Amino acid sequence: MFNPKLELGQVITNDELRTTFVCGNMGGMRRSKTTNTLVIISDHTKGLYEDKWFGDTLHYTGMGKKGDQDINVSQNRTLNESNTNGVDVFLFEVFEGNKYIYRGQVKLCENPYQEKQKDEDGILRNVWIFPVKVLNNYEVTIEKDVIDNNFKKKEKNAKKLSDAELEEKAKESQSIKTSVRRTASQTYERNVYVAEFAKRRAKGICQLCGNQAPFKSKSGDPYLETHHIEWLSKGGTDTIENTVALCPNCHKRMHVVGSSEDIKKLKSI
Repeated sequence: MFNPKLELGQVITNDELRTTFVCGNMGGMRRSKTTNTLVIISDHTKGLYEDKWFGDTLHYTGMGKKGDQDINVSQNRTLNESNTNGVDVFLFEVFEGNKYIYRGQVKLCENPYQEKQKDEDGILRNVWIFPVKVLNNYEVTIEKDVIDNNFKKKEKNAKKLSDAELEEKAKESQSIKTSVRRTASQTYERNVYVAEFAKRRAKGICQLCGNQAPFKSKSGDPYLETHHIEWLSKGGTDTIENTVALCPNCHKRMHVVGSSEDIKKLKSI
């Protein structure tokens, strides 16, 4: 088994990754015959793929930016056969440019499955999802600030979309299963497009009290907060149908009081 001599959670540069594994310096899946390894990179700064953690399992999107992905081609095949082909697979995550966080050696823990996603030309196609888990039961944790900062960066990009683009993006990226990460406490990775669409749809009006947003942000947008009618922590979905936009007072009210009448009203919207 190849030993990269890296500490779990260690941050290295792209050049250091290339030198360590003797692999290429581009792409999300990098095969090295010299070290008999496959490096897979979950890059959260890229918009095309959005890998998700469910507990201790990363559901990693295969390679191929255009058209249907083929599980029997290139590194998709390498990863698919990695439990029997002798190739060691190592995982890195990226939240900031040229900062590769080492997560350790992983193995395919469930059968790959297909999903519908759009390619780089915006055409709907089939992609392969590979569930992988870090060896030795190592629990991947991350600083909550990293999750929050990543959400804020994506939120800025979401605000630049037109109403039609935002609605389409929210519909195609929403999921009944919410990505969950382990930080100091459990953190739910909210869908930025669903959150922004909920606020855009409300048009500056709180959907519970019916009043105008109490103030505007520095950018001039009415300040409302996204609320999940059925809380994520109680099994609610991160979907358009389960999200509304509330003023801060009503949002706090829903979390403190949570009356059945208020819930009924929000569900009817």
